[in-house]
Amino acid sequence: MGADRVLICADAITEDAYLQALAASLGTSYDRLDTLRRADVPLSDSDLIRAATAGLMPIREAGRIVWMIAPSCWAARRLADPHRPVQRWINSFRLTSSDRLQRFIAQHVEAALGRRAAYHLRRTLPVFSTAAPLHIGKSVAAATIALLVLTTLAFYPAATIGIFSVLLCAIFLASAALRLSSALYKQPAPERPFRGGDRELPIYTIICALYREEKVVNKLVAAIRALDYPIEKLDVKFVLEADDSATRRALRRLDLGPPFEIIIAPSVGPRTKPKALNVALPLARGPYTAVYDAEDTPEPDQLRRAVAAFRAADHRLACLQASLSIDNTADNWLVRMFTADYAGQFDVLLPGLAALQLPFPLGGSSNHFRTAALRQSGGWDPYNVTEDADLGVRLHRLGYRAAVLPSTTYEEAPARFVPWLKQRTRWYKGWMQTWLVHMRRPLRLLRELSPAGAVAFQLFLACNVLAALIHPLFMAALCYYLIVQPPLAAISAMGQEATVFFVTLLAGYASTVALDVVGLHRRGLLAHGWVLLLTPLYWFLLSLAAWRAVFQLVLAPQLWEKTDHGLAKSSRLAKGFDDPKPPDRPRSVQIAAGPASIISAATRKL
Repeated sequence: MGADRVLICADAITEDAYLQALAASLGTSYDRLDTLRRADVPLSDSDLIRAATAGLMPIREAGRIVWMIAPSCWAARRLADPHRPVQRWINSFRLTSSDRLQRFIAQHVEAALGRRAAYHLRRTLPVFSTAAPLHIGKSVAAATIALLVLTTLAFYPAATIGIFSVLLCAIFLASAALRLSSALYKQPAPERPFRGGDRELPIYTIICALYREEKVVNKLVAAIRALDYPIEKLDVKFVLEADDSATRRALRRLDLGPPFEIIIAPSVGPRTKPKALNVALPLARGPYTAVYDAEDTPEPDQLRRAVAAFRAADHRLACLQASLSIDNTADNWLVRMFTADYAGQFDVLLPGLAALQLPFPLGGSSNHFRTAALRQSGGWDPYNVTEDADLGVRLHRLGYRAAVLPSTTYEEAPARFVPWLKQRTRWYKGWMQTWLVHMRRPLRLLRELSPAGAVAFQLFLACNVLAALIHPLFMAALCYYLIVQPPLAAISAMGQEATVFFVTLLAGYASTVALDVVGLHRRGLLAHGWVLLLTPLYWFLLSLAAWRAVFQLVLAPQLWEKTDHGLAKSSRLAKGFDDPKPPDRPRSVQIAAGPASIISAATRKL
């Protein structure tokens, strides 16, 4: 990275001033693109979108082609090097800034960018899109199977219930076995952060989809600035909705400047987080892309660890999932249960599945991607409200793999019941959508995931939803035996069916508690393990969210119930992320020097 970018990101010189000086030294001019018309650019909308990442755009002017260049990385040095002749095809050129080029492109291809974000996956890989309609033949087949089941249930209720009960119990026991087996695999040894020279680090894109996050954006900006990564090599994109003026004002008050960029999501297609992420994906400049949520605080060396892990692996490694951990654990019992749930999920289950080379659902944050693999996989499904789980499975089906990154990102969990219920409803609804999409062609799923991967897919996704839906029914069946008759008589009268219910329920509780205990131990939070005594109550709440998700899946499949942040009462993190501006970051200064001296200083190596 040239010293020009270092000086700009350090606020020692504005990008406009630097490029004006560079243009003067090269005998050309700096164009703010204020008067440029879309008709002057001889590119299609899709090519114009790609021009943003290339930093190069042709324009027609007086019957000839003039190239508009937004210098990045070493481009400025190459242009200014008198020993390197300029290519003949680029003799007529002017300079502009990357920010102005991207703003011009976003303004004039807003509709195309929105259509790409909303419909690209459906057009290119329709079998993986939630928006693609279900084939009529499959709808008839599903209706026929349902009719046969209902008919059998009407004529042979006891036998049908018994068969389904045994099948469900066998599935749930297999799911419990998979969860327990994952605890046998130790956490991977932490990947040593990349410690080469900063000039060897690549540009790293960070995308954050924000909506009504004015309470926490200062903390997010501070956490990004606290990353142990050269700020001039960050490409940070905040994607906002058009009507979210509060978040936009909060960001403007922070006086961001490079490397931060605000993108307004076009009002095309569903209004979901994955669509917002898709808006920024074509504009990503880095070979690696990370996704963070508004309330996230990643460990400072997380990007360096990701770079080291990607460079140590082959191209099939498309994604690294960092561990998520709840920061406001001490708020109440619900957040403590959330903490235990995350510890079991991210510190035990996912590392175990990754060690077995099995597909696993990604978390919604702290995903680190190879940008090229992410684009080739179609990006995120804008119609799926758990785009993370879907993308994790799709990457494996397309020949890629994901791994776990031993680095932590701290998040805020909802401490009140209603926000918690809405969030869990969205998760269950998205898991249902993901299962329905990937089961469109079961034989193809089996072939692409391998038999072991397909079984794991059913156990960690379908069983997760089924367990929440069936749990009240299992409990009702057991209560029937224990309430209708005295306890001792009920136990002796329990038939094989009730015994299976009882064993399955115990196995489900035991596997969940064991997984969470191991996770809390690995996380150093075993003191909060007492909350797992409330697991039966917590499961009833999960069942409520799952049944609510069933109704939403039918009535409002793309409804995104927003989780509010910035309400935490406690924090496990040490303080120090409150100030979005590091104290040693200089403010803008006036450089009293001519163009030649500015260019000479800014194009030398640091």
